Parts: sequence; C-alpha cells; structure tokens
Amino acid sequence: MSKADYYEVLGVSREASDQELKSAYRKLAMKYHPDRNPGDHAAEEKFKEASEAYQVLTDADKRAAYDRYGHAGVSGGGPGGFAGGPFAGGVDLGDIFGDLFGEMFNMGGGQQRATRQRRGDDLRFDLTINFEDAIFGTETEVKIRRLESCETCHGSGSASGRGPSTCPQCHGRGQLRYQQGFFSVARTCAACSGTGSIIGDPCQSCRGETRVSRERKLNVKVPPGVEDGTRIRYGGEGDAGRSGGPSGDLYVVLSIRSHDFFERDGHDLRCVIPISFPQAVLGAEIALDGVDGPVTVKIPEGTQSGKELNVRGRGVPYLNEKGRGDLIVRVVVQIPRKLSKAQRELVTKLAETMTVDNKPTSPGLLDKMKDLFG
Repeated sequence: MSKADYYEVLGVSREASDQELKSAYRKLAMKYHPDRNPGDHAAEEKFKEASEAYQVLTDADKRAAYDRYGHAGVSGGGPGGFAGGPFAGGVDLGDIFGDLFGEMFNMGGGQQRATRQRRGDDLRFDLTINFEDAIFGTETEVKIRRLESCETCHGSGSASGRGPSTCPQCHGRGQLRYQQGFFSVARTCAACSGTGSIIGDPCQSCRGETRVSRERKLNVKVPPGVEDGTRIRYGGEGDAGRSGGPSGDLYVVLSIRSHDFFERDGHDLRCVIPISFPQAVLGAEIALDGVDGPVTVKIPEGTQSGKELNVRGRGVPYLNEKGRGDLIVRVVVQIPRKLSKAQRELVTKLAETMTVDNKPTSPGLLDKMKDLFG
C-alpha cells in the first residue's frame, strides 16, 4: 500500500513554516495519542503516521529530499526507526506538549525556563531560470529581504544597551499561576508575552524587536542537471534569530522556462523533426542545433514515421554525478499536400513498381507486424 503524502497527513500546504507544522502535529497528536485512545489501533497508527511526517518535514535536509524525491528520498526513516519509545517517532514530545500541559495542569510542579532567544524563520525565494541554465548550471545574483540583527542596539533591543530586565509581573517565569480547586493553572504572562523579561527603554531603530528588515544581495549557484521545483538550501541566510538566537535558512526554489524545441524527460531530452519520404526510404544525416552545439542524427534506410532515434550522451547531466542522459529524436514523415506535374509522374512510376495489400487488419495484429519487421 502506498504511503500517504506527509503534507496531507498533517493537513498543511507544501509552503508551511516550522510553526505551522508544529501546530498541526500538536492537534493530531493530542487527538490520536495512545494514552487518550487506549486499545484503539487505528488511532495508534494515525499517531505514528503524524509523528513520522512531522519528523521528516521539520528536518530541513530531509524535507528538501522529500520535496524532490518523495518517500524514496527519505527511506529508512519510517516507523521502525523511531527514537524515544514506540510512539515518539523521533519527535520531542516534551517540546510539542510542554506548553499545553503547562498551561492546563501543574504537572510535576516544575518551573518553565523563560528565554528571549529564538531561531529566525526560514525564507523562500522563487528563482526562474532558462532551460539551458537548468541543464548546464548557472550563477546569478538575487536580492532578498530579511530580518537582521539591529546594528543600533547590537540586537539587544534596548536603547541603552543594557538589554532586557526581569519581568516584574511573573518574576522571569513567563507564566502566572492560579489555584483552581485541586489544580494549579498556568497562564502566559501578558506583560512579557511569556518571555520572562521586558525592555524598559526600547531602541528607536528596531523598537525593541532586536531586528530590522533589510535587503541583501546573494550569489546563487545553480548546479547542472536541476529540475523544476528543486530547492537549494543556504544555511543561516534566513531571518536573524532573536536576542542572539541562530538565523533561519534560505530556500531558493527553481522554476524552469520551457524550450521552443526540446522537452525534458528526466535526464533525457526529446524533440520531433520532420523528414521527407525519400529521406525515410533512402536514409539520411540531419544536422540539428542541440542545447550544447551541433548534433548529427542518422536516419536509417526504411525508417517509419514515429520512429525514435537515440543520440547517446547529449541529454541532461546527472545532478552531482558523472554522465548525461540521451537526446531522443522522434521522426515524422511529411507527406506533401500538393505535387508538381514532374513529381506526380515520378511518384506514379514508383507506385507502379510497389504493391501493398490494403486488406484491413486489427490494431493488435498491426502491432505484432511492427514488432516482427521493426
């Protein structure tokens, strides 16, 4: 049975951010967790499926491989390889459920450790390139807009440079707790938005946000053999993190313009060329303008219309590997609509020397005859 698409499993789009993935997984995990559905094997399988999808899509490298190759690109990371117990799926459930359980119940009486440091968001840049550039590679400069650490306050968010101070409302915990019957219920502190700290003198440039938006130029190298939809990852080129947190990544997503003559089929190139009746009967050599220079296509004697001829090694280079695909030329015999008097006389004389049994035959028999006579 084929595996379900990871994005469909989590119910998110293919452009979903890490936060959207986390939120979607959290809802599914709460719904199908085995502890909430004892003895329900269907719920257990849905929980495993969601955990596997979340594990792959929140890993930048695995997600890039999955987006390009599907399940084959991340084989070996299925349910049998989950870490952290039979249901964890390699996912830190404490990270997923910690905030939720902390808000609902006082489980263990632990105190949440507040921090302002956060990883920056990943960014996407859509780049359109020519057909030839996708085959042979290219290098181009792009402009991106991203959040960078504020130079005025050096990322502290404070005009004086002192940085944040402990929130007087929650005393740095990021939460305020209330006793309700047998439970101690925690609520996110509104004064500091759960960070546990506040900035008393916000920087005028970033207004206490620690980051500002800037446009930057980036040199993008496209390797030979890329396909439409290929994602190129540039680590640390996304939005800057908050308060010294690590930067996110930049993903350059490629879109390839179509070609007037060639079509791509994996690592092969395909095209169609017309030939005359004499060329099909007697054979010929035809010169084409290939994507990398002239190509000579040899037409054997007796070539039938629709025949495909291979020119080895003149296709698309294998990505990050040696070798190239083939150029596949499909020939179509053109029948002239009008003939001159001299041409008609010649064709008439030729017809007198050739006989064809025009008896109807079934399509299946015709295919067998093609196989027998090439």
